[in-house]
Amino acid sequence: MTETLRVENLQTSFFTKLGEVKSVDDVSFTISAGEVLGIVGESGSGKTVMGFSILGLVDPPGRVKSGRIIFQGMDLVGLPNDRMREYRGRHIAMIFQDPMMTLNPVLRIDTQIIEAIRAHETVGFETARQRARDALGQVGIPSPDERLESYPHQLSGGMRQRVAIAIAFLHRPALIIADEPTTALDVTIQSQILFEVQKLCRESGTALMWISHNLSVVAGLVDRVAVMYAGKIVEQGTIDDILDRPLHPYTRGLIGSIPKRNTRGQPLRQIPGMTPSLLDLGEGCAFRARCRRADAVCEMSPAITRPSRGRELRCFHPETTDPIDHGAYSAPPAPVRPIASGATSTAPIIEVKGVTRQFVKPLDLAERIANRLGAGRREVVVHAVDAVSFSVAESEVVGLVGESGCGKSTIGRIIAGILDPSAGLIAFRGHDVAALRGEPYRRAKLKTQMIFQDPFASLNPRMRVEDVIGEAPRRHRLVPRNELKDYIDDIMARCGLEPGFKRRYPHQFSGGQRQRIGIARALAVMPEFLVCDESVASLDVSIQAQILNLFVRLRDELNLTYLFISHDLGIVEHLSDRVIIMYLGRIVEIAPTEALFSHPNHPYTKALLAEIPSIEKRRSRFVPVAGEIPSPLNPPSGCHFHPRCVHAMARCKTDVPRLKGIAPGQLSACHLNDQL
Repeated sequence: MTETLRVENLQTSFFTKLGEVKSVDDVSFTISAGEVLGIVGESGSGKTVMGFSILGLVDPPGRVKSGRIIFQGMDLVGLPNDRMREYRGRHIAMIFQDPMMTLNPVLRIDTQIIEAIRAHETVGFETARQRARDALGQVGIPSPDERLESYPHQLSGGMRQRVAIAIAFLHRPALIIADEPTTALDVTIQSQILFEVQKLCRESGTALMWISHNLSVVAGLVDRVAVMYAGKIVEQGTIDDILDRPLHPYTRGLIGSIPKRNTRGQPLRQIPGMTPSLLDLGEGCAFRARCRRADAVCEMSPAITRPSRGRELRCFHPETTDPIDHGAYSAPPAPVRPIASGATSTAPIIEVKGVTRQFVKPLDLAERIANRLGAGRREVVVHAVDAVSFSVAESEVVGLVGESGCGKSTIGRIIAGILDPSAGLIAFRGHDVAALRGEPYRRAKLKTQMIFQDPFASLNPRMRVEDVIGEAPRRHRLVPRNELKDYIDDIMARCGLEPGFKRRYPHQFSGGQRQRIGIARALAVMPEFLVCDESVASLDVSIQAQILNLFVRLRDELNLTYLFISHDLGIVEHLSDRVIIMYLGRIVEIAPTEALFSHPNHPYTKALLAEIPSIEKRRSRFVPVAGEIPSPLNPPSGCHFHPRCVHAMARCKTDVPRLKGIAPGQLSACHLNDQL
């Protein structure tokens, strides 16, 4: 195959007041046309900076210090900025982890895509706009004409990411650098994106550098994989060699952190310690402080060795070459703390009764004036949640799963009291929360807390951690003032945070530590019920394992109850007693975890489970769920899933199916069950 990119001995450093930070240190690899190279490693390992270096996007005080980046025969290092602009977008594209690094918040989506097209091609406005519409449809965005007229803030996080991916695909570039592009996406949209990526690589010969912490996605997509740690590639080879016969202890640790069925309800294996600071690494193997095989020789820096053809390794004490038996994880034992028949074995702590939530965009002044002239404009109504009912038993963990826009986060915010329902009610320990007054209302609100997906956005950057955690218990007088400092120290220690860091600000912590701060803040008011909204979605597998283990431990120690909202079905399977599946505002299936994953009933549930990537599945052919996701602005009549369902009947288009018991603890809303 033709070589598209060759990186030789790349070193990128940031020169700070405290010293030189070697973010990328002596990195070398190649990518051929049509090939997919996976780059994996924990946060801070240098993956993103390496991508920025290739595109010439490293800003001062950082710079490419040495090495070569050869793209289609041209060395990009030191190329003038105007020459680099010719390559960016048209020949080399990048999909950023944060889509707002691609999107301008003050410009409409159509304006941004049309500008990206006309910056490199001479085409008319209408042609460019049609291509923009087609690009949104390609990545599964429903109602593309309407979305083209939207601003970025009017789209969900997953939808913004799809827009960014569509922009990267526009010119069918020779190289795409994808930096965690599907982190915020659910499995069906992820599958659609991976399908389009594979198609682009296959038909156009596009080379793809796929940066990710999701080893299951990497297993199904890439041809080769490079594992990065502390700025260096510590191991690289074919996907089969790396995942089945890992030689570096760090690689084996990453694989061991993945949730598997035999660990459901049990603590996950995790890599001890934290990633080191790149500011003062010194000599020696950077992983030695966390490695069980380290000895005195590891005080020296390991050189690159080639144990077999196409394989590279930096380690003095490689692991055994015995293959990892992924198939050994196929038989799940019973959960540690099962809920009888997946139902409420104790009185419910939370009851959601017929909750509906609509978001209404009122008419602006111009539209109201137009209506007086007979224009017939109507308010825009988003049907986010439609008559949802379920309950959660005390100390139970219930997973809530569904595609972006299905209403799962809205339900979580309603339960937490952030949003009010348009209809229906939330009951806490049998009492309608909205009907409570005074002290009972305050107690009920405090007993339910929420942990958000983005901990940094939910923490006040101007407050020290001790104030972030201590503000609520101080304000609500939950702890005597003279005991507050010790109370904060205890909460931080319980959440795996060093109490000595309580005077620091949120930006001085890693992503995993910030998520722990968010958990500590929620625990500070002594809650009984936690709503966890995609709480580990943005974390790499080793930090994710630490946070999931923390959730399991806190559940046992404090008798907590969780509503765990996630698009990662592997995590939901590991942590949950029961699972609720939502589609376009409605619940379509509720079942005990074991029953749902082994005997799913609803066609949508089956479609979701079929899309779960697995570390055992290599070079998968991703196939998206048929049909477009309907818009919540105009949901289909009858069963919302019928336009995409292969089993749809005439009555599915008119009659709304009711949740019906089909097995102990298992409910499904499908007309097919009426034929049984």
